[in-house]
Amino acid sequence: MQNNAKAPIIVETHLVITEVIDGDSIKVSSIFNKDEKEIRLYGIDCPENKYNRKMLEDEKKLHTPAQFLLGLGQEAHKFVLSVAPVGTSVTLQIEKGNELDHYKRHLAYVILPDGSCLNETIVANGYARATGDYYCAELPKYQALQLRAMQKKQGLFKYISRL
Repeated sequence: MQNNAKAPIIVETHLVITEVIDGDSIKVSSIFNKDEKEIRLYGIDCPENKYNRKMLEDEKKLHTPAQFLLGLGQEAHKFVLSVAPVGTSVTLQIEKGNELDHYKRHLAYVILPDGSCLNETIVANGYARATGDYYCAELPKYQALQLRAMQKKQGLFKYISRL
């Protein structure tokens, strides 16, 4: 899956994944100076893998117990680790003018060594929902990928009809 974002893009290279925080957030560092930053993946949202404020909001919104959502979040985390483990070299594509979320995390499309987009891979396999919480030029594509994953009952959609 190739990322075809239309917005003006900033490209950052020579990065390696240092931590997979959860299904939609990672940490990367430069191979040159070891500067590390947290990346929130554009256009997707995964269930949380630990108890927090958002977990409680999701529990109410989805009418689903937090304990169950926690298990889904942990499954999404494992999936991301399986396709983009620590040590994976990545390239970031960042939409100019849309670089940070409201928690000051960096937003990006994460391009893997094979040229595939991690954001797309996660949603296409049913481990995240497409979200417009932050502008994302690829949102319509992600929504279509999510619908296909839901119809095929892939990933988390084996257990729940919507995220």
